[in-house]
Amino acid sequence: MENIFLVLDRLKNWLKREDVGASIRRFLINTLFDSTFILMGITVGSALVAKPELKVILGTMLTSSLALGISTGVSVYEAETLERERQVEKLEKSMLTDLEDTQIMKSIRARALFISFVCFLTPPFACILIILPFVLSALSFIMIRQAAWASIAVALGTIFFVGVYLGQNGKGNAILKGLTMGAFGAIAFVIGYWIETLI
Repeated sequence: MENIFLVLDRLKNWLKREDVGASIRRFLINTLFDSTFILMGITVGSALVAKPELKVILGTMLTSSLALGISTGVSVYEAETLERERQVEKLEKSMLTDLEDTQIMKSIRARALFISFVCFLTPPFACILIILPFVLSALSFIMIRQAAWASIAVALGTIFFVGVYLGQNGKGNAILKGLTMGAFGAIAFVIGYWIETLI
């Protein structure tokens, strides 16, 4: 039990660090946008068709989110580790000493692992939100087409709220930022829907 509290306390301290918080915000927002747009594309391409198959929709959403989560987690870990190791190399040259087996390197790898794990969880989290209407359809509460439109609404809502969050952390108008991001999502949906009607 003490080890769990120790880990939680360490995570809390990492989140307070500006470098860790900035990395999480940057990668988290990018990954959330990517996963939301991908899931919206899956909805358009597999649910808003003449004969949608619920198993195909659910399976595609889940597997795509898992694949994106793994891809993002690995790439973020490698990118963060590489960037921090370059900083350590500069420090080693100035100090004329090897820091490979020091607490500094262990901390860098631990932080990179934490950031990448958060990014890994982001696509499945987005999937839980956007797939929920289809789960309700599988339970016979709503029809598949209703679930598709509800899923798209959730996706656009997610994009809007992420935009608002970005606006709150920047210098611009938060609502305007949310509406701008939502507009990009709507444009992506319209283009995807138009392509689907041509096939």
